[in-house]
Amino acid sequence: MQRRWQRQLMGRDQIRGVGALGNRLRRLTCFDRLDEAHAFLELFAQASNQSRAAFRRRWAQASGHILRFGWYEHTGEELAFGAKLAWRNHARCLGRLYWDNLIVRDRRNVSTPEGIFADLCDHLALAQGDGRVRSVISIYPSARDNEPSSYVESPQVIQYAGYLGSDGQVTGDRRSVEFTRVVKALGWHGPHDPGPFDILPVLMRDGAGHRRLFNLPDGLVREVAIRHPEFPDLNDLGLRWYAIPLISDMILSIGGIEYPCAPFNGFYMCTEIASRNLADRTRYNLLPDVARCFGQSSYVSDVFWRDKALTELNRAMLESFEAAGVTMLDHHTATDQFMQFLSREGSAGRPVSADWAWIVPPQASASCEVFHLETTDLRTVPNFYRNRSTDGSDLRPFRGHQPRSSLRRFFERARRQMSHAGR
Repeated sequence: MQRRWQRQLMGRDQIRGVGALGNRLRRLTCFDRLDEAHAFLELFAQASNQSRAAFRRRWAQASGHILRFGWYEHTGEELAFGAKLAWRNHARCLGRLYWDNLIVRDRRNVSTPEGIFADLCDHLALAQGDGRVRSVISIYPSARDNEPSSYVESPQVIQYAGYLGSDGQVTGDRRSVEFTRVVKALGWHGPHDPGPFDILPVLMRDGAGHRRLFNLPDGLVREVAIRHPEFPDLNDLGLRWYAIPLISDMILSIGGIEYPCAPFNGFYMCTEIASRNLADRTRYNLLPDVARCFGQSSYVSDVFWRDKALTELNRAMLESFEAAGVTMLDHHTATDQFMQFLSREGSAGRPVSADWAWIVPPQASASCEVFHLETTDLRTVPNFYRNRSTDGSDLRPFRGHQPRSSLRRFFERARRQMSHAGR
């Protein structure tokens, strides 16, 4: 009887997806799912001042559903709370000071690629508003057995194309070269005269894993022309960038339930575009051209030409967004806000998860206080991840140095028994 019960639970080891999605989702045992669900629902009960009796009723309902079907459904309040915690816990995000102000759109009733795309257009309109960017997440159905999920395959809803010429030169974003090749093979023709800032279509997969392309409506995407107040030669480069970074290829994990389609946006920090997207050799690689606009050359003896060009390009980026009325932060303000976040979380008795390589700005790094921090990625759920093989497999509830509860000890014994039974 015990062996049969163990095999039954081992068989419910993962809510399976189709094709590429199934390969990305975390492989959670039934005990993992119970463990994460219990930890999350307990956090929610504490945050919402639920009575212990109310928590026990909710836990009995959720655990019973997991044991019977392999999943459970979050209430709207639980979903919103979990999405905010996922942002708060994500170690690679610098801008978490206002995590509790995240606008959560519960769109679990929208499941088709056509419906999701149309709804994402509404998301974009809400997020960019009049230029004052709002942090928004739209959450679509969770991954379940026998209910294949549609999801966005594009890394971002808005991204620029990259064209590889016969001479080996790239027009546009080098990071998008392969993606551009894929969407062209699927039928996207692009503009007659390809340029460096052509907006790509959104690539989605339906429940059967089939790819679908959707073109963003004209006028929906707001772009900002990059100009410098003192060096008009920069204007001749025709640089621009879109106002909203809408991330669409990350999986949201809340209480043992995976949401493979949960696009979210914040707002840009100037160095993300000026010091990385436009300057990186694997992206636009425009720093030598930019330097010449400022009267510098990459071939002169001044070893600081790159520093000067990056500083002026960041200045142009920040002032251009401000002139357009679009929200953007400089890296000094952003890191100061992170230190405020760190202080608030410490006052609340919560440890902060942070990945040093991601939260330290690429420009003037040592002058920012975060440069001198010792950080740890606690890999806490709820959280976001892209792939179980890279950043998803080590996610787990954080318990600090608290003594193990009887429930935790039960889970650990069960895992050991399952491990031995499977040999």
